[in-house]
Amino acid sequence: MKVLVTGATGKVGSRFLKSFFEEEKFAHATARALCHNRLLEQTDRLEVISGSISDRELVSKAVEGTTHVIHLATCKETPEEVMDVTVKGMFWLLEECRSSESFRQFILIGGDAAMGHFFYPHPVPVTEVQGHSPYPGCYALSKVLEEVMLEQYYTQYDLNGCCLRAPWIMEKDDFKYSLSFGKDVFGGPVWRDFVSEDEAASYEETRAIPVMLDPKDKPVKRNFVHVDDLVSAILLSIDHPKARQELFNICMDEPVDYRKVAECLMETKGLPSVDVKTQYQSTWLDNAKAKFLLDWKPKIGLKQLIEKAWSYDRAKDDPRKIWYPG
Repeated sequence: MKVLVTGATGKVGSRFLKSFFEEEKFAHATARALCHNRLLEQTDRLEVISGSISDRELVSKAVEGTTHVIHLATCKETPEEVMDVTVKGMFWLLEECRSSESFRQFILIGGDAAMGHFFYPHPVPVTEVQGHSPYPGCYALSKVLEEVMLEQYYTQYDLNGCCLRAPWIMEKDDFKYSLSFGKDVFGGPVWRDFVSEDEAASYEETRAIPVMLDPKDKPVKRNFVHVDDLVSAILLSIDHPKARQELFNICMDEPVDYRKVAECLMETKGLPSVDVKTQYQSTWLDNAKAKFLLDWKPKIGLKQLIEKAWSYDRAKDDPRKIWYPG
């Protein structure tokens, strides 16, 4: 077995490679990392090549001799790059896989942006059979195109693949800084945009926790997954017969309720909270299919997510940064 990992230097790719090499059942397997912005250190089990997946010749070299592709490389809101990376790049990968004699499985890490994330009302849990509903922007569109392209390769060529659809992937102290009223906020929403400058400064000083409210003043429920739980799902999916040509929601058992977050942090850390009314809506991703077919279960719930984030001591040479593309 030789696994190609795109986006190998990101939070999921780097964690996957570490777990993959430690897993006993993959003790004789090797990996090839396709890197773009940063490089990994090459070892006797890890080959590293550098370049963009929009380059067909490079992709052909990357896929050659591999048995599995774990496709993680993506873009955010970068219109000038998103089609080259997430559409053309994935097309070249799939084309090489379908013509490869060694190829066995393609695993795509998708995103709940394809389902609108928390931008639209979802009156019932979001399952894998619901139609796509991307929110505005090129990133959400690209996640839909990735899923659809993979599905069409099932139809056209009977390709063996699966898609693991993940919401916001948390690691280290990401969750803590996603709740900051300061300019160090990680991801969105940018809470200070919903209040005055004076209020933002006051909330930042007191380390107040924002309680996101929907337009009807109800606490928003939003989906997350810890990187360790996503990696465990990837490892389970490799060569799993019930993963063939399937789509799975990979997320926490329950979405994070912002009111419960505030209550937990008041109880454990003594932190105050403030209600923040937004246009966002609650969403509940249903992960029952992954539990039933893959026998996968997330280990990290709300309390563990909070504790991991607040107890993490980030090194000075470890910036909290999202690298795109790949």
